[in-house]
Amino acid sequence: MVRRILGRSFAAAGLAWLAWRLFGPDPVPRTMGEQRRPLMVPGRSVFVGRHEFFVRELGDADAPVLVLIHGWNFDGEMAFHKLAPRLAQRYRVIVPDLRNHGKSDRIRGRFELSDVAEEVKAILDQLGIAEPVAVLGYSMGGMVAQEFALSHPGAVSKLVLGATAARPLATLRPLSWLGFAFTRAVARISRAEAVWASFLVLKRNGLIGIEDEAWMWDSLLARDANLYHEAAFAMWRFDARSRIGSLAMPVLVVIPERDALVRVPRQEELAALIPHAEVVRLPELGHESVLAEPELFASAVEHFLEDDPPGVSGVGEA
Repeated sequence: MVRRILGRSFAAAGLAWLAWRLFGPDPVPRTMGEQRRPLMVPGRSVFVGRHEFFVRELGDADAPVLVLIHGWNFDGEMAFHKLAPRLAQRYRVIVPDLRNHGKSDRIRGRFELSDVAEEVKAILDQLGIAEPVAVLGYSMGGMVAQEFALSHPGAVSKLVLGATAARPLATLRPLSWLGFAFTRAVARISRAEAVWASFLVLKRNGLIGIEDEAWMWDSLLARDANLYHEAAFAMWRFDARSRIGSLAMPVLVVIPERDALVRVPRQEELAALIPHAEVVRLPELGHESVLAEPELFASAVEHFLEDDPPGVSGVGEA
């Protein structure tokens, strides 16, 4: 009897949710005060084949080039709106939106992160950048950066890999695959649940100001459910462990020690697989370190790029 009642209750709740999402209004968070956009930097688009990619640039055009490659979930503006202006004080910072993110084209079908790396290289070619550049990849962007550096070692002068891994999903692989498949199925019916989850984490951890909430909500809601998860499955297949040790350029691995998304042992494995890599640990920070402490993260990057001696305040050296 109890089992039957519970079954009917769950079925009723499921039908109520489905009816709400099919016929109800789109949920919108309440915002306070005047809303803004935190990174008011106009960008431009370039074409790679028939596909259009959006790129923002900050800093002196004659300064050394630093390419920022964003991760999963966030586009370039969302991920680096705090970090990019700080780094632009020293560098010409280039922030592309990867395929299926931000203002770049939605490209249907399965892809690998190596395909994304080739698109980043083509974007730089279209911008007329021929000299080796510094590359900073964060989270999934760090995996793209690994592929970029492995395929085009002469194009990378220095490589920064933040909150990333050579094999991010090395354990519980069937479970993680099923998790992605389930969240994709839900998102095909309603995007609101995943957007609310991301939005509330950002808000409750103080990672966005109250004046930026409408912009962040709209940006999260703009994701395509299928293509967003194609990137997740590309991460699931990614494995650079047998190749990453061949990198010859200087490499910095930045490890947020409270990272709940890319497990710290996976990040430590990445550092160990690159024998000459420098390692900086961020003891009190999680996966959102570029939003939580952009000054601290930027200092670590600048010390590495400028060949400064260790000793960034608040940063632990391995």
